[in-house]
Amino acid sequence: MSRRWLPALLLAAALPLHAAESKPTYGPELERFNYSYPVGHYSFASQGHHMHMAYIDVKPKKQPNGRTVVLLHGKNFCAGTWETTIAALSDAGYRVVAPDQIGFCKSTKPERYQYSFQQLATNTHALLEHLKIGKITLLGHSTGGMLATRYALMYPQQVEQLAMVNPIGLEDWKALGVPYRTPDQWYERELKTSAESIRQYEQATYYAGQWKPEYDKWVNMLAGLFNGAGHERVAWNSALLYDMIFTQPVVYEFGQLKMPTLLLIGTKDNTAIGKDIAPAELKPKLGNYAELGKATAKAIPNATLVEFDDMGHAPQIQDPKRFHEALLKGLADLKH
Repeated sequence: MSRRWLPALLLAAALPLHAAESKPTYGPELERFNYSYPVGHYSFASQGHHMHMAYIDVKPKKQPNGRTVVLLHGKNFCAGTWETTIAALSDAGYRVVAPDQIGFCKSTKPERYQYSFQQLATNTHALLEHLKIGKITLLGHSTGGMLATRYALMYPQQVEQLAMVNPIGLEDWKALGVPYRTPDQWYERELKTSAESIRQYEQATYYAGQWKPEYDKWVNMLAGLFNGAGHERVAWNSALLYDMIFTQPVVYEFGQLKMPTLLLIGTKDNTAIGKDIAPAELKPKLGNYAELGKATAKAIPNATLVEFDDMGHAPQIQDPKRFHEALLKGLADLKH
């Protein structure tokens, strides 16, 4: 498996921009995909690498309420995917910070890195210190929910409120009998990623079978990372991240969360890592969010559950208006 990416990166500069017209093609850090908000970059050293975290930092659009919400994206999402949530929170008086985690989107994808939720939480904490941000409300979606849980456990004095949108890791897939994929096996799988494969998966999982043309923007964003120069490095980091998600469950520690927690769950979600290779008798039992949401609300000591019975994995994208009404009310109702 070759990981000599420098020649490929040099080639990327020569690619015509119109290549994206037929096949979305961006650089390995989404160089040719623009978010709806300005992007900053925080430079730091980690595990012997010099790297940068891309992030969005938006001030309150209306009367500031003195609070900051930090948004943590999912595995197949980016800081830019939060655009409607950023707008809703900013309009409500919040400062909003949304980073791209290392290994994702517009941030560094190192050649070698030991991924852990502790490391990503530490990186995020360093960014917030750089931005001189103290107390926060933490909102994580999908894999970002696993990271938000780990962050809240590591920095409980900083996190005044925790909110999670269809977090994954509400069950331990390996303990349930889902076969293990090695990073090399994930890598071979990720090399085959295309816009069509992403679309098919998201149609079945993310939006409860209800597809809208505007979702293609996010399909092309993700597919563009895997096309053209730099795609091997993107695929390798993606493989390591999947290994982290599968092998580092947080479900056993929900009972240790002390801060008030808001769970926003689309009950038609059926996301489960490795479901595609799970035994036939196990597949129907995995990713049942109609049950997992309720079980998680019981496991977290001070949790409030809001369910969307007609939505899937990404309710903030599927129905932004209804989702953000529930989010803003839920945050206001949480005691902190």
